[in-house]
Amino acid sequence: MLAKHESHAERCHKTCFLFEFKFPLFIQVRSGSGLAMSHTKPTEQHVSELALPGILKDDAAVSEVPVLAPPSYDEPVVTRRELWSYYLYYNGDNGVGPLGYSMTLFQSLATAAGYDPARGPGSSCLDAVASGRCVLPWGSGTKAVSSVVLVANGASFAVMTMIFTTIGSAADYGTFGRWLLLVVTLICWAAQFASMSLTSPSRWGLAMGLYMVGFISYGATLVFYAAIFPRLARNTQHTRNLREKYDRGEISAEVHEQEESLEKNRISNISTTHSNIGYIMTLGLNLSLLLPLQSNPKVNNYVIVFTNGYWVLTGIWWFIYQQPRPGPKLPRGESYLTVGWKQIWVALKQYKKLPYTFTYLFAFFLLADGLNTTGTLVSICQNDKFTFSFLQNTYLGLAQAITSTASTLGFWYVQRYWKISTKKMFIVTNVVTILIPLWGMIGVWTDKFGFHNVWEFWAYNVVFGLFQAPYFAFSQTMMAELSPPGFDNMFFGLFGLSNRASSMIGPNVIQAIINKSGNNWDGFPFLFALCAAASLVIWFGVDVHKGRRAAVMWAAERRGLASATYSDATDGESFGSTKKT
Repeated sequence: MLAKHESHAERCHKTCFLFEFKFPLFIQVRSGSGLAMSHTKPTEQHVSELALPGILKDDAAVSEVPVLAPPSYDEPVVTRRELWSYYLYYNGDNGVGPLGYSMTLFQSLATAAGYDPARGPGSSCLDAVASGRCVLPWGSGTKAVSSVVLVANGASFAVMTMIFTTIGSAADYGTFGRWLLLVVTLICWAAQFASMSLTSPSRWGLAMGLYMVGFISYGATLVFYAAIFPRLARNTQHTRNLREKYDRGEISAEVHEQEESLEKNRISNISTTHSNIGYIMTLGLNLSLLLPLQSNPKVNNYVIVFTNGYWVLTGIWWFIYQQPRPGPKLPRGESYLTVGWKQIWVALKQYKKLPYTFTYLFAFFLLADGLNTTGTLVSICQNDKFTFSFLQNTYLGLAQAITSTASTLGFWYVQRYWKISTKKMFIVTNVVTILIPLWGMIGVWTDKFGFHNVWEFWAYNVVFGLFQAPYFAFSQTMMAELSPPGFDNMFFGLFGLSNRASSMIGPNVIQAIINKSGNNWDGFPFLFALCAAASLVIWFGVDVHKGRRAAVMWAAERRGLASATYSDATDGESFGSTKKT
């Protein structure tokens, strides 16, 4: 898919296409010598006939007719400097601070402030005779520390839900998305620097608050950062060259579509690789503090501030070198706080026109909930096993980061060499997603396996790196494939809702189970069932081939621009298609 060709004047009229069409309709017709372009001004009936019955309503037509979104030549071509600044942002936005160290510091202070329920208030959860359980005063009673951590996660995901649904779609209008990423980035940086104040167990409540602010804003940076890459992929010089070859009739629509998909995967995989390289760099640099200062009580605070400084150094360049690619103007009478909900309501009412997009979003909602909560639960078990050691967690993180970098590059090489589809690559990573909670479930019935031993946490971090780093890359490329062009922030906002915000369910269910049983491992069976069910829906219920075409035509209908491919009258073969024999 390529972005639409639209002039500045056309962009101003996008919101009134239901009343009066002011865009030229580009109809591509194959002739004996090449490609002819006819320009007509369509009526609403024309667009309905072209876009709806033949493409959106007829499943067979969606499958057979190649559909490409017109190119957006008015948007600047991506420069090398801009692309590298995009990669460097993700290099620093690697999650070591807000996702890793901040949670460890919060859980450590909460455990130090809690007491052993078997011995009563005033007892320590960390001494040699502790029962292994630890509770904190919570409301009129008490709550297990593990449950408190999960409550913080669940509440954070609920706030993310409000952010992504309220202002996620608004980021598609004007330059709002550009400034939105800057604001949430600055909030995350501020929360991380404020962690320097968390120096005693009595401040565990403040630690919880700063962790939530950092985690929420970090999750928002991931979503709004990822929403940028489909537009970048549509504007690289390679993609422009592909479009010119297609327009000249030198390549088929299928080849163009496949090559553009590979271009999206290239940017997604390289950015993920940079995130993992940043993960390695950050953890390696942190050893320069953790080793010589390991007896210093404030070393953990220093490490979080140092990690955040690395992100500031690498992330600031994107906001300097990003080229302007504004979306349409906000419709008259609309507000940035309300247009998102209206857009989502329109999309939900028309889910039948985007069946595979919404099936993927629903299934990924469950899959991400299971995987994210599994990661949180394993981290809780890991922190307990290594007594909240930043140093040990750094070593484990390095093992994960090194394998993540190698596997992301390896998966990309395999996909590019054999030209394997995004979905097939994603399925491979899904299998391991299911096996992780299955392994933890074994720990319910035995202490010999199931995240009870040091070697298992080393193995988990290696396996997670090998398969889950590509999982994140391919999952967002799947979303890019199924997102209507020009509505990237809207659908990546929904994707963020499915990815990050979905996990307001899992943590709350698991914390209730753990709080009742006192056993962290009792949460794994629920997570295994969740991941397995979601994976099966994606494997058998999502057709990317049909979904991509429906997304292009849905965008054409919404923007008032229809693009269709007509069959050659002489041989009945659609331009760019390959006859099946």
